[in-house]
Amino acid sequence: MYNKINKRLMVACATILLISGCNKLVPSDRDAITDDTQFTLKEYKPILGRTTLYNQNFYSGNSTIPFTFRIINPRLFADGSPASELLDTFPVQVWKQNYTGNETSLDQIENKREIQYRPLFEIGKHSGNFTMWASARTPFIRSLPDSGYVFDVEATNSGGRVYYRNFRLMPLKEIPYEPSNIDPYTGQSTSPNVYPTMAYNIYGETKDLPLSTGGIQVFFNRLGDGNSLSFKFMDTLFHPINPAKFKDTDWKGLVHGFNMQMTTDSVKYDVAYPIPLITLPTKYTTADGKSANVAFKYHRLGFGGIRQDAVLSLHFNIYQPGNWQITFWFRNDNPDFEDE
Repeated sequence: MYNKINKRLMVACATILLISGCNKLVPSDRDAITDDTQFTLKEYKPILGRTTLYNQNFYSGNSTIPFTFRIINPRLFADGSPASELLDTFPVQVWKQNYTGNETSLDQIENKREIQYRPLFEIGKHSGNFTMWASARTPFIRSLPDSGYVFDVEATNSGGRVYYRNFRLMPLKEIPYEPSNIDPYTGQSTSPNVYPTMAYNIYGETKDLPLSTGGIQVFFNRLGDGNSLSFKFMDTLFHPINPAKFKDTDWKGLVHGFNMQMTTDSVKYDVAYPIPLITLPTKYTTADGKSANVAFKYHRLGFGGIRQDAVLSLHFNIYQPGNWQITFWFRNDNPDFEDE
């Protein structure tokens, strides 16, 4: 009897030890970093002077999220020397409230933004998105044709860390407006002008033929520091055309601007930059919200008393703050505003 009890006790103890040992072999739940986790883009060419966001460029695969990211070891591609300018903080303009397009004053817009000090090129702490801020400029950031930068990224979770090496950053020089005639490698203009997006039903007063966009030149001129945007129209002799002749234009809803001032030479607005402020479809933008859209309209009675509705339109962006002027020059023939 004693031997049977002793054997039973020994079996029970062995079972307890086995279970205890097995429990020690079962790992506790931990975050995992799997082999399929990767950045889908390793080369970045943002245009300086505008805020550029690269999103959906990190694939987490089967890894546990969120990750924590940071840029490490930024260096010059040419010789591997440290590039501290990518880690130093600078003042950048950040939205703290949503822009809607319904703001009724410059103050209302500016109250939705604030200045924060951040690296000019940074990675989202938990998203992996890269942002090049508009404050990044050629005086202190290298740009093509310079070979630019190389950097690495550290990604961590409680399961460990992983390093992604040798990202390329090769910024392009500033292009302060679009459509552009500026070469992003040299920063120099390749032509003196660009052209409007559309010229519809605009007949010339001399030849009585429809004017094409190729016969209307558009000039972007920055006239100094400030926050204004004006539009001018010039005839073939470069004399001003009274903007009031575009009598069907929705002047108050032309741009998201304020304090409109119209003279016989031009029309001017107080505006916030960049234009448009963000990518958001509003009544002031193209359907995708990526560009501003202005349309100058008028009508006249043509041959046989038929009404002709005319439109001159331009899709554009301006990234650099200032007092900007957009001039339309009717180079080949002047628009005919008068009835037949």
